[in-house]
Amino acid sequence: MIFGPFERMVAGRYLRARRQEGFVSVIVGFSFLGIALGVATLIIVMAVMNGFRQDILSRILGVNDHIDVSSTTALTDFDTLAIKIREVNGVVEVTPIVEGQAMITSDKYAGGALVRGIRADDVRAKPWIADHILEGSLDEFAKGEGIMIGSRMAERYGVKAGDQLTVISPRGNTTAFGTVPRMRAFPVVGVFNVGMSDFDSGIIFMPLELGQKFFRYEDSVTDLEVRVADPDNARLIATEIVALQPNLRAYSWEQINSALFNALQVERNVMFLILTLIIVVAAFNIISGLIMMVKDKGRNIAIMRTMGATRGMIMRIFLLAGTAVGTVGTLLGFGLGVLFCDNIESIREFLQNVTGTELFSPEIYYLTQIPARMDWRETTSVVAMSLVLSLAATLYPSWRAARTDPVEALRYE
Repeated sequence: MIFGPFERMVAGRYLRARRQEGFVSVIVGFSFLGIALGVATLIIVMAVMNGFRQDILSRILGVNDHIDVSSTTALTDFDTLAIKIREVNGVVEVTPIVEGQAMITSDKYAGGALVRGIRADDVRAKPWIADHILEGSLDEFAKGEGIMIGSRMAERYGVKAGDQLTVISPRGNTTAFGTVPRMRAFPVVGVFNVGMSDFDSGIIFMPLELGQKFFRYEDSVTDLEVRVADPDNARLIATEIVALQPNLRAYSWEQINSALFNALQVERNVMFLILTLIIVVAAFNIISGLIMMVKDKGRNIAIMRTMGATRGMIMRIFLLAGTAVGTVGTLLGFGLGVLFCDNIESIREFLQNVTGTELFSPEIYYLTQIPARMDWRETTSVVAMSLVLSLAATLYPSWRAARTDPVEALRYE
């Protein structure tokens, strides 16, 4: 649709309301702000939701292997089974582990933790641990007598590299008085920080042989962790691994974390629908504002019609006025959304300093900072939706203005 100089001039004059037309100007202003805030809020929330999903996914795939292999019985000949699994097409790495829950105590704190027995060479092959050791070293861990803990656990229990933690296993010794929990003090030979709260606060790494002795698994392991070349093929590869040996069970990362990602997807969709209502309400404000403008400008419309203006020209005037509000509001909202997403962590820190409260707890949200990753296809769809709604909101008032009868409008003037 082409707007001529006449339509642009009149639409511009109508948007710059005079003092006696102030109420119409207020409605148009609220419509403009509603569109801008709706678009900005939708862009920001969608970016944060995308960031959450991508960051949690990357961290889960970074700190956890892609397939967990276990058995209904003990995995005794696990090294031979690991060789067979490595021969499956797409498998990159197989790590035997002993895993068990334990009670951890120190002079400052007591609580539970997940203990993983793992070989030092396998730890070196995992850069998310090996490259993020803050205190101690892997060489000390390789000696087979100490444990490595996360930085948040070290802070909570008040220990550092060189101190000791007491680990209590529920798989205890059987005596005449019942089962007595196994208890042993281990030196802390390393402190790591992988940036994921539940790992840094709840995981202990122990040498594999030491873990087998402590949890009384003799020459067996509880699991084999498998890393594949393409995580999207993990479920298919898991079915091939199950066929290698009777009593095997294999679960891909998608199956293990399905509840988490389904919840994130549902929350994302619901937030999109709810926040879209902000733009819809702003579009209704455009409708009401233009209808009032048509009522207010009835005499002007009649005069323009008697001077030769066609119905199409009148319709284009009000289409341009309403679309201008929606377009400028959408562009402002887009700019605000992008600016907020690019500086969201600085804004969070500023608000935390001003309010004195923690706005983003790593223990609750799993991440140490707010992620915001804009999907440009999604952002473009938000902008397009806002422009379409703004244009649709102008159709009825513009059509009503074009249908104004000059005789009726000027009868009582």
